[in-house]
Amino acid sequence: MARHAQPCGRGGRAFAGRQALTRQRQAEPGRVTHRGVSMELGMIGLGKMGGNMAERLRRGGHTVVGYDRNPDISDVSSLEELIERLSPPRAVWVMVPAGQPTQDTVDQLGKVLQPGDIVIDGGNSHYVDDQKHGQELAAKDIGFVDCGVSGGVWGLQNGYALMVGGDDANVKRLMPIFETLKPEGEFGFVHSGKIGAGHFVKMVHNGIEYAMMQAFGEGYELIEASDIVTNVPETFRSWQEGTVIRSWLLDLMNRALADDPQLDELRGYANDSGEGRWTVQAAVDHAVPLPAITASLFARFASRQDDSPAMKVVAALRNQFGGHAVESAKGADSPGADVEPPKL
Repeated sequence: MARHAQPCGRGGRAFAGRQALTRQRQAEPGRVTHRGVSMELGMIGLGKMGGNMAERLRRGGHTVVGYDRNPDISDVSSLEELIERLSPPRAVWVMVPAGQPTQDTVDQLGKVLQPGDIVIDGGNSHYVDDQKHGQELAAKDIGFVDCGVSGGVWGLQNGYALMVGGDDANVKRLMPIFETLKPEGEFGFVHSGKIGAGHFVKMVHNGIEYAMMQAFGEGYELIEASDIVTNVPETFRSWQEGTVIRSWLLDLMNRALADDPQLDELRGYANDSGEGRWTVQAAVDHAVPLPAITASLFARFASRQDDSPAMKVVAALRNQFGGHAVESAKGADSPGADVEPPKL
């Protein structure tokens, strides 16, 4: 029987109550939930996303056995124990960082799972890696489904947008899980195509997200620079209704401006999680122009430079060929146009 870790901020009685409910659900493996037949699922990786997804599934009537390297939140002590707790044919959801951690996990699962089991990669893996993993597991008659997941910290409450790639039969078998994770209503789930398709469209989704955020940021900076606009936060707040750019991102921007109207508490430094780079690379591979997404990615690179080497070269060349003013590393201006032109 799975031992569920106590969520942060909940008391012992609430935890005990959930344990009792879990035992009841495990005793009723065929119990019908409001979205379909309940399932058993192994969840590997119980961080912010994996932990909340496991909780949403439990609330939806499914039995989830979680494994994490952190023993304080893990239901089992090893992958082998995780597999033992699940009834065949098993379904195991992998929610670990892309790259080597995912590869290592898939390799381990390939050794302990049995024919007929299914692995779901719900992390942010590259779609090319999905194809490789699918082939490796298919050789052992183990199914593979890739699932791009969007929703972030709001997913537990609002549901997760799911973009899935894989064989029809495997996807159909997992639909009770997908139905519980997705938002209520018609939208929020798509079977995008064969293995790799889910992460491919999630990759493009994130590229679009990069460009949208960059557009909001550039618009904010231009309005802030104007001497005739005196209420920048209220301007953005007014756009939440009746405009063509109203969106969840705009709602989130207004939340940020409500907390910090001048964004004084933040530094203009933005990391990228990898999907933006993969999107641009895929555009090169397919000869598809992506000027907005590419520019938004490069803008993030620029945000991390306190002093751009490229701009130093530009400044030096402008000074050399035209005597244009430059600023020294110490902050003092050069003489400018009265500088003698270089001797050739």
